[in-house]
Amino acid sequence: MRWDRVCVEAIAYELPEQRVSSEELEGQLDGLYAKLRIPSRQLVSMTGIRERRWWPEGPRLADHAARAGRKALEDAGVSPEDVGTVIYAGVCRDDMEPATACRVADTLGIRGDALVLDHSNACLGVLNGMVTVANMIELGQIRAGLVVSCETAREIATDAIARMLDDPTVGTWSKCIASLTGGSGAIAVVLTDRDFSFTGRRLLGGAVRAAPEHHRIARWGAREGIAGQTSWIMDTDAAEVLTHGIELGKRTWAAFLDELRWSIGDVDRAVMHQVGAVHQSTILDALGIEPDREYSTFETLGNIGTVSLPITAARAAEDGFIVEGDRVGLLGIGTGLNCLMLGIQW
Repeated sequence: MRWDRVCVEAIAYELPEQRVSSEELEGQLDGLYAKLRIPSRQLVSMTGIRERRWWPEGPRLADHAARAGRKALEDAGVSPEDVGTVIYAGVCRDDMEPATACRVADTLGIRGDALVLDHSNACLGVLNGMVTVANMIELGQIRAGLVVSCETAREIATDAIARMLDDPTVGTWSKCIASLTGGSGAIAVVLTDRDFSFTGRRLLGGAVRAAPEHHRIARWGAREGIAGQTSWIMDTDAAEVLTHGIELGKRTWAAFLDELRWSIGDVDRAVMHQVGAVHQSTILDALGIEPDREYSTFETLGNIGTVSLPITAARAAEDGFIVEGDRVGLLGIGTGLNCLMLGIQW
């Protein structure tokens, strides 16, 4: 994939005020840990995640996403009338229908001939949304598009803890512990045609690879499928996700460098999906990226699904880690398994 006319004009985000430590979550499992003789404080030692954020109960996901969207539009100097598409790309959605994007668009005053829809592809949703908008811009169909997402982790963590306490076995613990790494947040990305851009921050292109034969190793949804039951479940085989994810990442990385005609040394900064310390160090080593070229947020934000990678890019720019002129790789992976990497000339 290559684009000539697409700019990433703004990335804005919203974070909840409530901070929840890993110690606080695991404190609810003290009895389970004692029974199974599992050392305490496994979350921090295994993942490096010290805390994450939780939304307050009440507001809908679309409301948080819309606030991030309003910030991004203001930062980009783009009016609602200029937006040709709104894509909501979160794993978490307010309803099965209508599209959560409809509430976001309504809140922001986006009307008329705008294409309004939801994308869903595990943790790759926002990057997939950016590809869709980029293609529409490149084809001359729109001048600007908005991709938004909001993820919530309170419900996932609460359900996982209840499940572990109800079935206190090592098997259940190993399937559920990854559910406690989740965080909450909202993100918005504005992409524009280069003739409509003030930043000139080019989205150059990218590469995608898929390994759907591994779709069973991680799942979140109705226990027996949406038509079967209303009880929900999240199971993750973390070891399998890491093993097959790294292999898929290596193939995608090679294709990405080839597509953009970059060498590893040409990538000034890398931003990956934020899973945890083991994933970070393993994939950096596998791809040959020096740790000082990668920026992380998982330590204090956890894994926010679709929001993790773009919010990390935004914070890296805020901190001056990414500066104008840098060649930046956005390295995304999602359960399924799918991998998508995008290159930006910041």
